Amino acid sequence: MDIVAAFSNPEAASQYADGPPRFVPGLADLHRMATLLLSERTPRDARVLVLGAGGGLELRAFAEARPHWTFDGVDPALEMLQQAERTLGSMASRATLHHGYIDDAPLGPFDAAACLLTLHFLGYAERVRTAREIRRRMSPGAPLVVAHSSFPQRDEERGAWLSRYAEFAIASGTDPEKANKARSMVAAHLEVMTPEQDEEILREAGFSNVSLFYAALTWRGWVANA
Repeated sequence: MDIVAAFSNPEAASQYADGPPRFVPGLADLHRMATLLLSERTPRDARVLVLGAGGGLELRAFAEARPHWTFDGVDPALEMLQQAERTLGSMASRATLHHGYIDDAPLGPFDAAACLLTLHFLGYAERVRTAREIRRRMSPGAPLVVAHSSFPQRDEERGAWLSRYAEFAIASGTDPEKANKARSMVAAHLEVMTPEQDEEILREAGFSNVSLFYAALTWRGWVANA
C-alpha cells in the first residue's frame, strides 16, 4: 500500500482532523503532555522540528501553547502540508513547511523534536535511520517526543489489540465499516513493533533517558534526549 498516496487525496486531507481523535485515545491530552515534556529542556524561543507534520494538529497545539516557539514541519504528502498551513491559520508564519522526508529537513540544530503518529509507517531499519537523522539535527540533550502504534505482536495477542483499536474508534463515533477497514489496513500494511522494540530503536539511534509517558490501547509514546 502506498501510504503517501493514501494521504494525498485533497478530500482526505481536508477531513483529516476528524480521524485521529476517534482512533487515538486522549489525542488532545497527548499533545498537551508532549508540549509539557518538550518544554522541560527548551528555551522560551525554541526552534522545534516536527516530522510527519501533515494535517497540522500537533503544530497547532504546540503553537497555541507556546507562542514564542517556531517550527520546521516535514511531511511527504503535499496535500497534508497544505492542510497543516490551513490548520495553523494566523500562526502559519511561525512554521516553515518542507515537502519530503527526514533527509529534506533542515540540519538545525533544533532545540526539540516531535514525531507523532508517524513512525509506525516505517520498517525497523528505516525507523532506526530516521530516528538517527532526527537526533543528528538536534542540540545535545534536546528532548524528543514520539508516539505511534505499538503493541504486543504475538499471534494470540495481536488480533485482540487490533480489535480493541477498531472498537474504540466505533465507540468514538466512527462508522463501523470504516473502523474495520482501518483495522485491516493496520494488520496488512503496517510493520508495527512491540513497545520493547520501539524503545530499543530509540536507543540504537543514540537517544538516552528513553521513558514511556503515554500508553493507550494500541498506542505508546516516549520522551528521550538527544
